[in-house]
Amino acid sequence: MPVEWSGSSPELLLAVDRSDGRPLRVQLEQALRDAIRTGRLHIGERLPSSRELSRTLGLSRGLVQECYAQLQAEGYLVTRPGSATRVAAGATAAPAAPAGAPAAPPLLADFRWGVPDLRSFPFQDWLRAMREAARTMPTAALDYGDRRGNPVLRETMAGYLRRVRAAAADPEHLVVCNGYAQGLSLALRVLAAGGVRTVAYENPGSPATVTAAAARAGMSLVPVPVDDDGIDVRALAATGARAVVVTPAHQWPTGVVLAPERRLELTRWARERDGFVIEDDYDAEFRYDREPVGALQGLAPDRVVSIGTVSKSLAPALRLGWMLCPPALTAAVAEHKHLDDRGTPVLDQLALAGLVASGRFDRHLRRMRALYAARRAVLLAALAEHAPAVAVTGLAAGFHAVAHLPAGVTEHGVITAARARAVGLHGMSACHTAPTPAPARLVLGFGAVGERAIAEGIRAVGDLLRGD
Repeated sequence: MPVEWSGSSPELLLAVDRSDGRPLRVQLEQALRDAIRTGRLHIGERLPSSRELSRTLGLSRGLVQECYAQLQAEGYLVTRPGSATRVAAGATAAPAAPAGAPAAPPLLADFRWGVPDLRSFPFQDWLRAMREAARTMPTAALDYGDRRGNPVLRETMAGYLRRVRAAAADPEHLVVCNGYAQGLSLALRVLAAGGVRTVAYENPGSPATVTAAAARAGMSLVPVPVDDDGIDVRALAATGARAVVVTPAHQWPTGVVLAPERRLELTRWARERDGFVIEDDYDAEFRYDREPVGALQGLAPDRVVSIGTVSKSLAPALRLGWMLCPPALTAAVAEHKHLDDRGTPVLDQLALAGLVASGRFDRHLRRMRALYAARRAVLLAALAEHAPAVAVTGLAAGFHAVAHLPAGVTEHGVITAARARAVGLHGMSACHTAPTPAPARLVLGFGAVGERAIAEGIRAVGDLLRGD
């Protein structure tokens, strides 16, 4: 896509050599031809004005005008009255399409997990928050600032987390990060520096994310099983690990909630083992049957690192998150964050703070809860009609559900056959550390799938899910 310039003329790096035996005009023409042929200048891209290019190169304006006229005659450039000189259409050869199989047709429905409804992103609210942040931010905020993040966002998010997540949130111990992956990496590196050598994680869970973060921290990994009450704390205690990554409010991917007795048992384990719990509070905003349970961090703020983001509530591309840190870890986490990237963009931080403080963030969440609840209802109804033998488990929360396939139906087989019918299905095996026994299970994400597509997609693969 060519760069569009408003106002001043664009810059263009060209060189002419007065010690070269060729005339300056010939050199300039050849340099421009090469820039167009090699793709430095794209079709439709604007060139500097003859006045500006002559000034930059120390040439006469008449020489540059003659050069432009010659290249226009050759078909490289185009000029219209009252418009800038641009690279002509057809002046460069279109790149050849890569050889290979033809592009796959679009899917009827793709039940991909972990993706919110991006079409519902509150663009107008976000733009308003960005404009207000830019209008009111002090000049000093443009500096590097506090390593923990902008104090306005830390104060705002601490209040929000106390109100909505029942967290023991102190802005002095809240560190802004670029999403969950960075937050987890920061936490593990700090714990590793403090002598923690092994980190446990839920199985099934997110092994790829934890593995990447643990590798960077130089820590070993151990999986711990999950049952209907959440992570098995007794099995955790037997591992010898001093850190564990959990999703207590809505276990990923099974959808169970960490039972009250397990919550107490887990915090007791952390204190007795001199260990730490890393809480992934990834989609606690979305609970449809009743109020969500509070953050685990509220029970043991000295032992729990709670990581939250806007990746599920707004959009992953914002790369905005926060860490509620135990007081003993805050300074080290902030230092590692500073060494990583010198801080999260301040204007984005202030925009998020404004969105939350204005109440527009809460309004957006209420709208999305209704949307996801309706999609979940459509999914359950479609499964009940077209694949009644498929059991669905998990809380009425988030935007995914777990489908238990009948005996004899393999995960790979149903996924492959569904893809041939333009329906994307995704298995739970990717969430396990090792191959899992039957029965097979699917994780059906419906965050980015409309109600009609949900119904049509399940109808198209109903016989596959039934094992007919």
